[in-house]
Amino acid sequence: MLHFAVAGVPRSTPRPGGTVEGLKHAHRLGITAMEIEWVQNVPKNPDRLKEIRETAGNLKMPLTVHAPYFVNLNSQDHAKLAASKMRVLTALSMAELAGARSVCVHAAFYTGMPPAQVYTNIYHATEEIMDKKKKLFPHVNLAYETMGKTAQFGTLEEVLAISKEFDIFPCIDPAHMHARTNGKVNTAAEWNEMLDTYEQYLGTKALKHMHLHFSGIAYGASGEKHHLPIQESDANWKDFLKVLKDRKIEGNLVSESPLLEEDTLLLKNTFERL
Repeated sequence: MLHFAVAGVPRSTPRPGGTVEGLKHAHRLGITAMEIEWVQNVPKNPDRLKEIRETAGNLKMPLTVHAPYFVNLNSQDHAKLAASKMRVLTALSMAELAGARSVCVHAAFYTGMPPAQVYTNIYHATEEIMDKKKKLFPHVNLAYETMGKTAQFGTLEEVLAISKEFDIFPCIDPAHMHARTNGKVNTAAEWNEMLDTYEQYLGTKALKHMHLHFSGIAYGASGEKHHLPIQESDANWKDFLKVLKDRKIEGNLVSESPLLEEDTLLLKNTFERL
């Protein structure tokens, strides 16, 4: 099954809000999954995380997590690199407590270095992260995301290659790919090529547990500027949904539109009518 996830607590959630109430409200709206937005900091209260896990389990709503933005696994500053690895590990460990299946991570910036060297640096950092992950919280996936800015590590091939090396799977964001290529990756043929490449790297079974993002997006020569409501963008979103339907893609598709619950339901309801 392909679940359509809201990116965080729906805006219409009654007070006092929060993830638990957001899950209940999203479920009432007909939304079947959520990505928890830990983009600024990661909560560490085990009782609260247990409550999230139990609520999502009772509602049968699969969870993913977005890790903090403040990560650069290519940093040449030893203190910043250590802090980046710790942020990823903390997000993974707390996500496992919350019952999430996958954690989206913005891996790194090139900072003027050759992409091959950046890949090597990220590989070594990932090696350390995975060594701890396998021992301490083995059930949650580390998902490096395809990124929207040309200054960021995160082409499709980059995230697939490193994912294959560590037996994990990435977070694929076609909107970011669209922005990074200044308007390409916006047709059925290109999306099918994207999924073909994914399958070549990770196998056919990997298409049954994908971690996807989607939204409208504003972009320029350097790539992503900001996300947009889907119907205010140039995204051929109905064609994208048809590709997912035809290919029988499963997993979680997170709507990162500024119109949180509205565009999540737009995608879900359109997909179900196809």
